[in-house]
Amino acid sequence: MQMDDLMSRDLISDLPQSIIESILTRLPIRDAVRTSILSSKWRYKWATLTQLVFDEKCVILSNDRCKVEDGLVNFITRTLFLHQGPIHKFQLTTTHLQCCPDIDQWLLFLSRNDIKELVLELGEGEWFRVPSCLFNCKKLTRLDLFRCEFDPPPSFKGFLCLKSLNLHQVLVSPEAIESLISGCPLLESLALSYFDSLALTIRAPNLKFLCLEGEFKDICLENTPLLVAMSVAMYMTDDIAEHFEQSSTCNFTRFLGGVPRLERLIGHIYFTKFLSIGDDVGRLPITYAHLKVVELNQVSFEDMKEILVVLRLITNSPNLRELQISGSSNTLAAIDAPDLDFWEDECPSNCTFKQLRVVRMTDMSGVPHEMEFIKFLLANSPALETMSISPCVYVMDGRLNMLIELLRFRRASAQAEILFIQD
Repeated sequence: MQMDDLMSRDLISDLPQSIIESILTRLPIRDAVRTSILSSKWRYKWATLTQLVFDEKCVILSNDRCKVEDGLVNFITRTLFLHQGPIHKFQLTTTHLQCCPDIDQWLLFLSRNDIKELVLELGEGEWFRVPSCLFNCKKLTRLDLFRCEFDPPPSFKGFLCLKSLNLHQVLVSPEAIESLISGCPLLESLALSYFDSLALTIRAPNLKFLCLEGEFKDICLENTPLLVAMSVAMYMTDDIAEHFEQSSTCNFTRFLGGVPRLERLIGHIYFTKFLSIGDDVGRLPITYAHLKVVELNQVSFEDMKEILVVLRLITNSPNLRELQISGSSNTLAAIDAPDLDFWEDECPSNCTFKQLRVVRMTDMSGVPHEMEFIKFLLANSPALETMSISPCVYVMDGRLNMLIELLRFRRASAQAEILFIQD
């Protein structure tokens, strides 16, 4: 074949439709639509895309908000009007169309086009009320809603194909959330964030990934046997703290007593406080044989019940590889902490962290129970490679004493390196 013939052939246009769609999907939707001007062959190639992702880059931004809103609405409406075939993914990320009636029409259109993934990420302003047509999207596998009002009709039984659910600042009743979760038998990933005073029981037999963030009055994992990773951040008001203190049930057992396959656990603010409330932790009903990474933030080392929660968790995790803990001790209270016999009474004499390689301790104050905890880890971690310790910013005078005491501790691992990190 002559070079001139190769140059004259339109090699891209002759590619299989699946490859062309893969190329167009990687372009911003505005650029994908603009390929229609390339030639007659390309006029409607974009129109069969199954993934449509819209944001404010779809239009030319200006200081005239109304002009931007009108331009975005017209672009999305025209794109949907000219589209051919199924739409498997629709994503809208914008701060301009918070409560736009056109969104209702788009969702009605999508509910008739085999929509599988729906992401509505709307900004500040009046909350968008999700229309009832959304609950007719029987093939949904992913649903992400940001700043929406969500009220399923009484006849709604759940999304039978849904695998991922993310609700961020969504107005919805606790009963509706629990019913929704229970009505999604294939649910594998659940994220709930910025909820107020929410009491929640989660029943999701196929759930693998869980992220919770907000003011939770109560959380119970009643049926989550396949859970492998979770991240929990709890914000505690005075009312919720009082509610917690009156609780008699053991939160540790209710929350972590039925997750034997857990591999990664991240607990943020107030998480260990929440787990410590209720009856004495005592013996745990399960061993976390798969748990490899634990991160616990703002552990109060003057609270013996919080310390016990940490000990019970890690001593029941025989394959733990990485441990990260940050402190939040009231230094004056923790310095006077009584009952240092606690460590002999509560730490198993035969405990060995055979797989533990990396330990990070941050915001340490050098108070007695913190130091005893570090001493316990060093003495029982024969495979330890690195322990890094960062004192909190308020500890200045005691840093040298902390370092001297650390160097005296016996290490089960001859290779263990202690890094004392001072910012």
